[in-house]
Amino acid sequence: MDTEPNTDLRCAAIIVAAGRGHRAGGPVPKQYAALAGMPVIRRTLQPFDLHPAIETIAVVIHPDDRSMAESAVSGIDVTFVNGGKNRQDSVRNGLKYIENVDPDIVLIHDAARPFATQTILTRTIDAARQHGGAVAGLPVPDTLKQVGETAEIHQTVPREGIWRAQTPQAFRYQPLLAAHRAAAGEALTDDAAVAEQAGMTVVMTVGSEDNFKITTPEDLERAERLAMTQQVNVVGQGYDVHAFAPGDHVWLCSVQIAHDRTLKGHSDADVALHALTDALYGALGAGDIGQHFPDSDPQWRGAPSDRFLGHAMDLLKSRGGRLINLDLTIICEQPRLAPHRDAMLARLSDLTGLPSARIGLKATTTEKLGFTGRGEGIAAQAIVSVSLPDIP
Repeated sequence: MDTEPNTDLRCAAIIVAAGRGHRAGGPVPKQYAALAGMPVIRRTLQPFDLHPAIETIAVVIHPDDRSMAESAVSGIDVTFVNGGKNRQDSVRNGLKYIENVDPDIVLIHDAARPFATQTILTRTIDAARQHGGAVAGLPVPDTLKQVGETAEIHQTVPREGIWRAQTPQAFRYQPLLAAHRAAAGEALTDDAAVAEQAGMTVVMTVGSEDNFKITTPEDLERAERLAMTQQVNVVGQGYDVHAFAPGDHVWLCSVQIAHDRTLKGHSDADVALHALTDALYGALGAGDIGQHFPDSDPQWRGAPSDRFLGHAMDLLKSRGGRLINLDLTIICEQPRLAPHRDAMLARLSDLTGLPSARIGLKATTTEKLGFTGRGEGIAAQAIVSVSLPDIP
């Protein structure tokens, strides 16, 4: 089956996240638990958000979880819909909400399945286009036994043609909406059962062993291990320069250092933190410090540069990333930085959460060459290594 996305179709997705997830334990419902630093639901949403055929995403949540959900998916374009008494009611609420969108195909997916891929989505969409409905799943490879209450085997059940159903499940939108309305009040196990009862044709497509649903604490542990294997390491580089101006101190690494001049800039001109902030933005493909904090905006006049670095660190965290190490070099003739190195190192550790053993902090000169050699200003360069989720 073709796995290239059919962008002629208008598709919408409904992510079902209204459950309470008590069996998984933990202080929050399982869909908001962290996997390698990223909320489960955010990891679940990313392949849908990146898929070129999916135009609309509705996330069905428990009303009590609104603030938690907004925080978990910040930056992803979704609409929240309140869930119902059970999963079937919740899906129907989502289907009714997107009625004004009227997509060709709608995908229904469990928020607690964070490892669906764009390939699985494409297969399921294409099969639904051809047949009317499709379910991602896997053939059952094991021998099946029917047992009684005492675990006594009653019979061996033929496994030929038996599949394990997963999500996403994709359907032509209008027939599924009608099927859900007709099945209101009934207790059916999934959306495919609703469609089947209405006479729709539903086929199986190949899912993945990794596309499992988190239900128990053991599932969360398995998901954490899998999430860690799906991280990629990327590098970012930053460079900044500030000229001297009249004054009596400079800020470097968020440490105030007495000097016979200051650094000229719209903010506090902390050249070291500016270079480090740009390195983080570079690793994230998120532009540069001037785009996020333009010097034309008066609110940043004299602002402490740890705010800029904090924004970059928050952006890294929101994308499920973590900082592995940083290497920062400050280039100047004066002031002498050796007496302040420990304070600067401690401040960098506070701001980034890194232990000092993973922070490189160096000061050097240019042997009297160039503008730094002439004492006209200070330069800094930074390199960072970060770990980010690899979303297939």
